[in-house]
Amino acid sequence: MRRAVIAMLVVAVALDAAYWTIWFTHRDWIASEHTRAYYDFENAFPLADLWLGLACIAALVTLVRRQPGALLWLVATGAAGLYLGSMDLLYDVEHGIFAKGGGGTFEALVVAITWVFSVTVLRFAWTRRVELLAGAP
Repeated sequence: MRRAVIAMLVVAVALDAAYWTIWFTHRDWIASEHTRAYYDFENAFPLADLWLGLACIAALVTLVRRQPGALLWLVATGAAGLYLGSMDLLYDVEHGIFAKGGGGTFEALVVAITWVFSVTVLRFAWTRRVELLAGAP
């Protein structure tokens, strides 16, 4: 399971970077709507997603090095992901985004992946907290 979480952290950082690169260079590829309100909402996320990416990197480094700080960074990662996923989900539900064709499907996928990733990381961290704090192999 450790290897799977390590792989998930790497993929999360890559997806986060790819999403924002696309958002700022080819927004039409991933935008579910083309309204000012939607753009304002999405434009509020880069700093929070940067925090999530940094937490993922810190979790990855400490987990690979088997440092006790891995527990902290895994919990920070999972919590940040759940928070961001919850904000995204609520906006999407309130504004009918999921019903907007391919863009809505993409948004649903983003929310689902964020939640599955976050819950998996939190579960891994909590069920292995003693080993993680001990820096056990």
